[in-house]
Amino acid sequence: MTDTADGNAELTISAPHRELLDQVLDKWSLQVLNELCERPCRFNDLRRAIPAVTQKSLTATLRKLERNGIIERIVLSTRPVAVEYRITQLGKTLRGPVDVLLAWAAAHMLEIDSARDG
Repeated sequence: MTDTADGNAELTISAPHRELLDQVLDKWSLQVLNELCERPCRFNDLRRAIPAVTQKSLTATLRKLERNGIIERIVLSTRPVAVEYRITQLGKTLRGPVDVLLAWAAAHMLEIDSARDG
């Protein structure tokens, strides 16, 4: 955000920012992050916690979040070998902004629904 001559803030969203926000704030990412904020999870734990997500979508979501440094994939030395997903310190910093967006949505949902009904 930059200030304009009239003192108002101008919102500038570059392509990299838009791509990151699309990846981090999509419906599956938010649900995965919600689960991982509570505790580390294995893939099948996430599938059970988010029953509507397909295996393919969950895999793609986990890869995107890992690539962006929001979660980490830990290989556990068990027999058989298992993988666990954990939120990173960077990922934990998303909680505040996401909570603010959700509070805004809750506060304005009636107005939004009214606008949709047009």
